[in-house]
Order: sequence, then C-alpha cells, then structure tokens
Amino acid sequence: MILNPPFLPQKWHVRARTLTHHVVTTTIRGLTHVLCRVDDAHLAHVPHQGPLLLVANHVNFLEAPVIYTRLQPRPVVGFAKAETWDNPALGALFTLWGAIPLQRGAADTAALRQGLEMLKAGFILAVAPEGTRSGDGRLQRGHPGIAFLALHSGAPILPIAYYGGERFWTNLPRLRRTDFHIVVGQSFHLVIGGTRVDRQTRQQITDEIMYQMATLLPPAYRGAYADLGAATETYLRFPPGTRSNLNRGGTYDA
Repeated sequence: MILNPPFLPQKWHVRARTLTHHVVTTTIRGLTHVLCRVDDAHLAHVPHQGPLLLVANHVNFLEAPVIYTRLQPRPVVGFAKAETWDNPALGALFTLWGAIPLQRGAADTAALRQGLEMLKAGFILAVAPEGTRSGDGRLQRGHPGIAFLALHSGAPILPIAYYGGERFWTNLPRLRRTDFHIVVGQSFHLVIGGTRVDRQTRQQITDEIMYQMATLLPPAYRGAYADLGAATETYLRFPPGTRSNLNRGGTYDA
C-alpha cells in the first residue's frame, strides 16, 4: 500500500507510486524468469508507441505477469475480472498495473469505454477475447467485445499467442522450469465499409481476429479455430507489402 499523507506534495506521491511500480514489476519479472524459460524475442516486434489492441489467448494466470513485465516500459493496460479485487494482494497488484475491472457474464460497456479511453491516450490495451482461462491452452470461441473495441477505436490490432505455460502446475512440484513461448503476428486494421454491424457481423469479426491468432499456435492448441480452411478475412486489412498471418504460416516477417 502506498500512503499519501496530505502534508506531502503531490510530486512525492507520484514518485512513491513510480518507485513501487518499478520494484514490484522488476521483482515479478525476476520471479517468472526463475520459474520459466521465456522465449520472448518476438516481443521486440510490438510497437513502442501509439495505440494498439494487443489480442492474446488466455491459458492461466501466468501470461499476465510474463507479458506485462516484459513489455515495460511501454504503456500497457489490460482487463481483469472484477473478482480479482476480492483478493487484497492481487487487487493491489492489478491496481498498481492499471488493470480495468471487467464484470463477466454480460457486456460491461463501462469497462469497454474505459478501454477506449486508454487507447485514445496512446496505451497498448491487452485483450483476451476468450474471456476465461482455457487451462489446457486450446483456443475457445472468442467473445465480440473485441469487435466493439476495434470498431470504435480504429486502433491497429496485433495478435499474439503463447503456449507451454499450461504445464506450469505440473512442472512446479517437480522443480522444473516451464517453457513459455510467445509468438507475435502481423498487425492489421478493421475495415467494414457500409456493412451494417449486427450481432452476427460482430461475431464474424471476432472469429476472423481469432483465426489470425490461431495460426500463430501449433495445431494442437488451435481448439475452436483448428480448421484454418474455414477462416475468412472479409473485414481485415493488412499494411501494404505484408501478408496476413494465415498466408505466411504464422511466423513473423517484418
């Protein structure tokens, strides 16, 4: 907890929070390094500035500390289920990291609009469209909240995927480090033209984004998006001179 005595100038409060963030984040990064062999070379392809929707899969608790600490000092924020704040320690950590509480089970428009504000401010907004942990690393069907964020922000979308972390709880009692692989894809924008955006369209947009993520994963992890032949790219536009993640086999080609 950071105490903010009223007799201290505001600048001291800011410095205390910054120092606390640095110490906590550095410590957690070091701990994940001890517990895991993190293959994070692809994170160098994440832009250093500007708004970005970073779309990722959700396996277990591990990816949040691994990804957040390794994207620093880039400004990044993400969503976390509101129940996280029921745990005082986790709540304090996620508050320190600027996480946005998200009510699950219904469209939390307040949280989504807060996410839009962070994008407008130039942050990286990390989103897990699956909405809940898979546990085994296999992709689940994506929820259309990501379509709302992409359509209303106009921000570029960058798919990333990770695998290996699902073995963490099996490896830990055996004192084995867990291999944690991170793959970064090609960014793209949404272009809908004059299409009427109804529920079906939002789900198609979501599925198109999820297929871009699926192709970054080994086949055994693609789950609900295993059939890449069923993928469409109707609403996706890639930068000139680049190929979609489907057409380049999932590997990064700058």
